[in-house]
Amino acid sequence: MRRSLPRGLALLGAVLLAAGLTACADKPQTASGPKKGDSKPWDGSTEAGYTAPDWKQGDRASWEQQLRARNQQQNEYTRSR
Repeated sequence: MRRSLPRGLALLGAVLLAAGLTACADKPQTASGPKKGDSKPWDGSTEAGYTAPDWKQGDRASWEQQLRARNQQQNEYTRSR
């Protein structure tokens, strides 16, 4: 009877170790679903929270103008003058 106790503990330890390693394993990170093609940046969002007031969706020149204005607002040299 004394011999079965260490063997049982070894078996229990092996099972717990296997369960612990399984729980910590990474899940496969595969892309599921159809792939969406990339769109032009000036097509943008239609939601009001993500658009500037003077920007027109689909207008590249308007998008570039807004991008220039935004970059100038973040320019420390321009802001400090």
